[in-house]
Amino acid sequence: MSQVARGPESAPGGAGAACDAAADAGVRVVEGGSDGRDLTIAVVCARFHGEICERLLHGALECLSKHRVPKERVTVVRVPGAFELPLAARTLAASGADAVVCLGVVIRGETPHFDYVAAEAARGIALVAAETGVPALFGVLTVDTEAQALDRAGGRYGNKGEEAALGAVRMANTIRALRTPPGAR
Repeated sequence: MSQVARGPESAPGGAGAACDAAADAGVRVVEGGSDGRDLTIAVVCARFHGEICERLLHGALECLSKHRVPKERVTVVRVPGAFELPLAARTLAASGADAVVCLGVVIRGETPHFDYVAAEAARGIALVAAETGVPALFGVLTVDTEAQALDRAGGRYGNKGEEAALGAVRMANTIRALRTPPGAR
């Protein structure tokens, strides 16, 4: 007998179809749902490239509201830039957040500065998740131009802040499910 622990949005033939096949094969399938009503989510948002970061933040907060994360269980922390995201994220992960959304923008310039900041932000955020066991989602735009950033902050390619927030809800629920022994509910 299989155990499937996943959200109600999974539908036959949809993104959950592979999980349906696994469940049909008799294995335990764990997939985090998108209901955030019992979650505490932290959002760390850089100030550098402020207009774009504000759009990312708006998308993230709208998403958390849409997925029923209570406003009183959402914390927004501002940091100077993308390089500072990991330290704040780690502190929030250690303070009890179920997931941390990291938002920022790094735009390529004429010097290698972009490479260092983008790489260290990505590495640091990944380390937060690996070392704390708390999902830390990478909502940092790493682009060549401001126009590309705007396209990804509510423009023609959607809002990566919203995508990161939804990922945070789903990952927080996945981690909770993984920590629940099979058969327990």
